[in-house]
Amino acid sequence: MAVSVGAIVANAYYAQPLLADIARSFGLSVTKAGGVAMLTQVGTALGMLLFVPLGDTREKRGLITLLLLGSAASLVLIATAANAVWLGLASLLVGATGATVHIFVPFAAHLAPPPQRGRVVGSVLSGLLFGILLARTVSGLLGAHFGWRAVYGLAAAMMLGLAVLVQVFLPRSEPTARLSYLGLLRSIAALVREHQALRESTLYGAILFCAFSAFWTTLVFLLETPPFHYGSQVAGLFGLIGAAGAAGAPVVGRLTDRHGARVALGLSLGAVFLAYVLLGLTGKTLAGLIAGVILLDLGVQAGHVANQTRIYGLDPEARSRLNTFYMVCYFIGGSAGSLLGAYSWRLAGWTGVCGFSLIAVSLALVVFGLKVVRSRETTIN
Repeated sequence: MAVSVGAIVANAYYAQPLLADIARSFGLSVTKAGGVAMLTQVGTALGMLLFVPLGDTREKRGLITLLLLGSAASLVLIATAANAVWLGLASLLVGATGATVHIFVPFAAHLAPPPQRGRVVGSVLSGLLFGILLARTVSGLLGAHFGWRAVYGLAAAMMLGLAVLVQVFLPRSEPTARLSYLGLLRSIAALVREHQALRESTLYGAILFCAFSAFWTTLVFLLETPPFHYGSQVAGLFGLIGAAGAAGAPVVGRLTDRHGARVALGLSLGAVFLAYVLLGLTGKTLAGLIAGVILLDLGVQAGHVANQTRIYGLDPEARSRLNTFYMVCYFIGGSAGSLLGAYSWRLAGWTGVCGFSLIAVSLALVVFGLKVVRSRETTIN
């Protein structure tokens, strides 16, 4: 499951180190190139809303296989895009079918024994983050040698191979709810009203992914400027550096099992804040940029594992629907980060990107601090 989610989620992130090359192919500005990355994440949010709730009412293996076939077709459309509109619509479809990942994760949580759920979710999510980060390395290297279109052609072939492997290796699953599609959507609204923890985790997750996307969308443009003068190949190699953060996911899962999600969330928000302080002060040096990438990716991964472990414990029969609301908002946050990060770059360069992200993470820290204070007051009373 970890390998599968890594390969699937990579489809949405191949573009980031290639954005400068794609922009040149279609004559796009930096902001419009950031819009391409945004459309993929908007597509993922739509896919979460349209497809992921079905994980509670449909057999999961068959649903995953159908979405993988759709993903392969969407990737072929990107590889053959003749203009920017075609590219944008295909990117939206890649994002929508990439929501398959978020049928895998609650499936893994369902199969795991409760005392080990955090570790299992952390292991699967480590595959997800490795996919996000290594996608940049793979696409940067392949794009530099074979062109950006070849990256998407190979990705389409990989999705077809995964569809076969899923049919062979994944167990069948029985639906956990019997609701109509509209009933599923109405039940999501009821779950949001019922669970304050879901609303809190969703806010933290959306802000963390906003800051994460702002960095990775604009990194390639930073690396093209002085003092670096690097291209897509080096931008992709930074994914290997960020993968050090992904390696911490199972550790974060065990920390969440032992000490609770609130502790892990506080540490993750603090790590991302410090990462952007470091990137703002030293991000135009190679050492500062590397240290900032490791801290940023570790912090975002820690927050995501803690959030998902927390929400999967709220209602075992509604895990796909709980995950739907969380991940729709998560990717809305990511799409906002891609677009606003590119806009901040246009306005004030790297300082603008770091300033925007610090403001966003500061908002999450303020909300988190207020929740901790209220919780302590309630305990004392």
